[in-house]
Amino acid sequence: MDHNPFLAKRMVAGRGAVEQPLNLEWQTRAAPPTELEDRLGDALEKVFAAGADTLAEVVARLNQLQVCDASGARWTEASFRETMARLGE
Repeated sequence: MDHNPFLAKRMVAGRGAVEQPLNLEWQTRAAPPTELEDRLGDALEKVFAAGADTLAEVVARLNQLQVCDASGARWTEASFRETMARLGE
């Protein structure tokens, strides 16, 4: 399983039964990865394996690999930070 389906359920007080979710320790995602997340994850593995260790190097190598951000644009340090913050929520 590539996500924890129990995390997607939101209970509202007074509406339905209280469920006890199963804790899948190895997976804390509420949904499967998106196409962007898959592409970015694969690219980041290559970037780090190639020795990038600063934000500027990561962004430059993502752009060299032609892996675009969610809007289809080249990465900037700001767009990379914003995307990582959003994905880390």
